[in-house]
Amino acid sequence: MRNQILALTVGFLSIASFAQKNELKAAEKAIKKGAFKEAKAALAGLEGAEDSMDAKYKAKYFFLKGSAYGKSNVEKAAAAYNKLISYEKEIGKQKYTKEAQPKLNELIQFVSKKAIDSYNGKDYNKATKNFYLTYKLSPTDTSFLYNAALSSSLGKDYDGALKYYKELQDIKYTGIATQYTAVNKETGKEENMGTKANRDAMVKFGKYTNPSEKVTESKQAEIIKNIGYIYVNQGKPELAVAALEEARKANPKDINLLLNQAQMYIKLEQMDKFGALMEEAVKLDPTNPTLFFNLGVVNAGEDKIEEAIGFYKKAIELDPEYGDAYLNLGVTVLNKRIAVINEMNENLSNDKKYTELEGTLKEICKDALPYIVKADELGRTEGTVSTLLNIYDTLEMTSEADALRPIYKEMRGQ
Repeated sequence: MRNQILALTVGFLSIASFAQKNELKAAEKAIKKGAFKEAKAALAGLEGAEDSMDAKYKAKYFFLKGSAYGKSNVEKAAAAYNKLISYEKEIGKQKYTKEAQPKLNELIQFVSKKAIDSYNGKDYNKATKNFYLTYKLSPTDTSFLYNAALSSSLGKDYDGALKYYKELQDIKYTGIATQYTAVNKETGKEENMGTKANRDAMVKFGKYTNPSEKVTESKQAEIIKNIGYIYVNQGKPELAVAALEEARKANPKDINLLLNQAQMYIKLEQMDKFGALMEEAVKLDPTNPTLFFNLGVVNAGEDKIEEAIGFYKKAIELDPEYGDAYLNLGVTVLNKRIAVINEMNENLSNDKKYTELEGTLKEICKDALPYIVKADELGRTEGTVSTLLNIYDTLEMTSEADALRPIYKEMRGQ
């Protein structure tokens, strides 16, 4: 009885193996004549038996499956080719790998090009899908995962972008890469040649000169910053601050992380904390005029007029063409008028005191005038012109006011 059962079992295996052989022959024949739908139908019956498939047919099955699906279903085709390559590596026999590897590379390039075209066409949803698929097909090319996160964020799919950015953190992605560059003799411009071998070959052929290598900066700070912005867009600035604080523990001197955390405090309207971080930033980067400008804004908002004036002047010292700093400095000086005007209103019946205060008011305007004039020279706006007119009228500078008034009316469309 045992012998009979064994015989029947062997018989079933032989039948199954025979059927697999026939299905594979049919699929192969269909692929050769370009009948891919027919090939897929032949292979479909074998999908459920992949694990138990006869070892002598398994590699061929994966190869034919990859060939049948190809660009019509890149994910399925690539999965088949990857299984084939892994399987033949496992058994130590690479009969189909040499033919499958270039086909797999072709699929990766096909999807990658679709992703880039979609990105350039600002179809960020399609770009995200294909960048991520490229990454899944070629997991060593982690830059495609970064591109998927970026595209998803640009497409305002913040949940998807957050998932991709966190996946980048999980794999400890830095984005640091070596660029192999050389100068194009024809254009005189430096170009990234992709690989060292390609660059060296082009230099050898005489088409390029000045070969050099550049190491790109880490993108880890940018990833955390982007996670922070996603949380802000999701209405979760507290989580953004927490993410940046955690990142800064590992990189306390990273000025970009610090500035992004400071921006989150603006979103949260916590200007005291923003100011504290700006002071910390100034210590890290004491020649950055923008940092001093921001400190000026914070102090002006807290009615610390003299402190604000000092910070604006420092920003101008570092950047003599900083138009916004000149404008804010002038406006901050003019803000001294508020207390004077209030006092004038309290002394309407006291001619002597009123006249004295009027003189103080004019002195304030004289102090502010050169800063507003400079701001107007660097970048005329309706605000600079309006402020200048106000000063000219206060100082009774009639000719200057008359010259500027028609310009102001034109700017306002009057």
